[in-house]
Amino acid sequence: MTARGPRVLVTAASKHGSTHEIASAVARSLTDSAAGRSVGLFASAMPAENRPDPSGFDAVVLGSAVYAGSWLTAAKDLVTAHTAALRARPLWLLSSGPIGAPPFPPDEPYDAGTFAQMLGARGHRVFPGRLDKTRLSFGERAMVTAMRAPVGDFRDWAAVAAWAEAVAAELAAIRSGAPVASADRFPG
Repeated sequence: MTARGPRVLVTAASKHGSTHEIASAVARSLTDSAAGRSVGLFASAMPAENRPDPSGFDAVVLGSAVYAGSWLTAAKDLVTAHTAALRARPLWLLSSGPIGAPPFPPDEPYDAGTFAQMLGARGHRVFPGRLDKTRLSFGERAMVTAMRAPVGDFRDWAAVAAWAEAVAAELAAIRSGAPVASADRFPG
């Protein structure tokens, strides 16, 4: 990490904008958190579709919307293109997609577990998403109707902010050289 304070790339792939909004909230919370302010942390949110290069950052939060149990291609392509850079810095993963209560689908996305292990991610968090029929294509609306998927915004902004605060605290501890244990540490 640099003397000026850690720079964090927050990037996510999104199909209808919901996950981009979560990534923007994470970036704001990282920068505005008490831990973030204490070390001069600066976070930038950039869509994964723009193919940001993580090598200019000290840490990365990488995420994706989840469809049919899988991350979107833009996030997977970013992992493929920048594996070495992602492995060389603190990395956290986030996924967005489950909707309703209880969450549907209940399973964690397959890609996130694979990427977490491959990249040495410090943690992975799944956040509920949003299902807004007005943003869907005709085919997507037909599938949502057939599956009787719950419609609405299920994102938990307090949980997003709390997770970002925990990530900022880990970055502050890493910067100070203190031992760090993450509650989100990916098993394996």
